[in-house]
Amino acid sequence: AIALSNPNNQRGVRYKRNVRISKHTTFSPLSLTEPDILSTPILSIKGLKKSFGPNEVLKGIDLNITRRELLVIIGPSGSGKSTLIRCCNRLEKPSAGQIIFQGIDIASPTVDINSVRRKIGMVFQSFNLYPHLNALRNVTLALRKTLKLNPREAETRGQAMLAQVGLEHKAKEFPDQLSGGEQQRVAIARTLALEPEILLLDEPTSALDPELVESVLHVIRKLRDDGMTMIVVSHQMAFVKEAADRVVFLKSGNIVEKGPPKQIFESPKQPDTKKFLEKVSR
Repeated sequence: AIALSNPNNQRGVRYKRNVRISKHTTFSPLSLTEPDILSTPILSIKGLKKSFGPNEVLKGIDLNITRRELLVIIGPSGSGKSTLIRCCNRLEKPSAGQIIFQGIDIASPTVDINSVRRKIGMVFQSFNLYPHLNALRNVTLALRKTLKLNPREAETRGQAMLAQVGLEHKAKEFPDQLSGGEQQRVAIARTLALEPEILLLDEPTSALDPELVESVLHVIRKLRDDGMTMIVVSHQMAFVKEAADRVVFLKSGNIVEKGPPKQIFESPKQPDTKKFLEKVSR
């Protein structure tokens, strides 16, 4: 990986040379100039639809995500938020539309989906840690099994990832010895260890007791400042106002409104947005 310079005090950005996404296609994003890299969408969603039987959950989503952006999706329960980000790394197969990641349609049947998922990491509501492995072993398992790193390399990277989420001192502890917030931070470290280009977080604090939420949100803010591109589904409105670069309000499978948090929270243009925000602020 290389780090680009940080013009105008913008957050840094890292990405790979000659990323292989398709089984048949290798491309080099470094052919772009630096201004192009910073402005060209890293992920473009075009006409995305998803149905479960007769239930159409996503009804034609169009959305671009730029590098180093923290985009937060809000909306009522059942609006399609989780389905949308699960489609972004093909945990859900779209019914129609395109998902273009660095120039490649990852909805295509020719795409190496395992390579895609290494570049578009996912953090779930539940922590999904292996209870018989300590924190470090949970982080390094994919490094050894998927990336085939030797034990020393895997442990070095795993320790660095735990340090990044503030848990280097918990490396030898098992999940049942960790708080919920610490377990979620280990789950984030595990995903970061694969060096994704984009991080998807689906309600990462929803399973936590209120006093543990802030520790996870702190990690997300730090990742934002370090230049990680993230799409987050969240109901933590104070966090959304403070940390998001852009907010998308989703309802009934449609994007109702999107914009910077100041505009969305202080002067929403759509009645549905205003009604939702009034309800969640009570």
